[in-house]
Amino acid sequence: MIQPHGGKLINRTVTKDQLPEDAPVLTLNEREKNDLEMISCGAMSPLEGFMTGADYNSVVESMRLQNGIVWSLPVVFSMKNEDPVVSVGDTVLLKYEDQVRGMMEIRDIFSADLMHEARETLLTDDDGHPGVQYLKTLSGRYIGGRISALDHRDEEPFRKHRLIPEETRALFREKGWKSIVAFQTRNPIHRAHEYLQKVSLEMVDGLLIHPLVGATKADDIPADVRMQCYETILEKYYPADRTALSVFPAAMRYAGPREAIFHALLRKNYGCTHFIVGRDHAGVGDYYGTFDAQVIFENFTAEEIDIIPLKFEHAFFCNKCGGMATARTCPHTGADRVFLSGKKVRAMLIDGILPPPEFTRPEIAQILMEAAAK
Repeated sequence: MIQPHGGKLINRTVTKDQLPEDAPVLTLNEREKNDLEMISCGAMSPLEGFMTGADYNSVVESMRLQNGIVWSLPVVFSMKNEDPVVSVGDTVLLKYEDQVRGMMEIRDIFSADLMHEARETLLTDDDGHPGVQYLKTLSGRYIGGRISALDHRDEEPFRKHRLIPEETRALFREKGWKSIVAFQTRNPIHRAHEYLQKVSLEMVDGLLIHPLVGATKADDIPADVRMQCYETILEKYYPADRTALSVFPAAMRYAGPREAIFHALLRKNYGCTHFIVGRDHAGVGDYYGTFDAQVIFENFTAEEIDIIPLKFEHAFFCNKCGGMATARTCPHTGADRVFLSGKKVRAMLIDGILPPPEFTRPEIAQILMEAAAK
């Protein structure tokens, strides 16, 4: 089976009796809570905690950790104004909504130029970008250090699908899959998604549908609605012995090209050998070029990434062909091509229009309409 990023699957999970009783308590925001879970279970291997200044600066400037390992986005903890003063060497508890989630051994406290971080990692400092909006809520002071965390999955949504990397790897071995392609999504699966997934299944043993269920922007379709869509479409339209569904509890950064690398590396930790990169992966608005998220992989060697990106053209339904296609396979143009996107589906739902079968399967359209009517 494919090796985890950095060569070792990290495990920083502890039990409650391993946490200190009398320690300063710092507050996690929603993204940091998501990241804590991802670090502790090994999904963010080789990270063992929130980044120190040396790793943070190296990642921002060169998309590598200080030791040279490829890593494209900062994973950081921000100081909060209401929290107690702490120092390097302290061990602190980490809480989210008054519930202790873990602890951190503080190794560094440093200042960051947040708008420089935005320009380098998001490629913009425009206020309209949700990632910039997030950064502007932070203090500009980061705390780095190794973490340990409790396993709170029994209290989180989608428990039966909340598989950690150790469990997805065991599932793949049980199924006898040698090659596994992962599909990242924060939208319901529409016909273009289905086309990319099934073309990919012609090349590999198994498909992991791995929807992001961490923090997203307010107008994204809620995770519980999306999960109902995924379960329905897999049951009715996919081979059960060649597909698996598990959630990806990371926060969405909307960082376009850099997030495509980030998503690929983390799926390698889950045991996947291939990763689908389609049109405007992890993009938002018009901040990134249509295929920038594919081009960025050319900055690294295959050995450095060690997961194969499957790069696809923009898929569409062609009325003349009578099915899904891309510009590589379809000779028709203009009005014959019905282009599909999650944004278009959301707009139709807002207007009370049932998405047609060229957009998505009828069962999925019905789920989305019922959810939109509530």
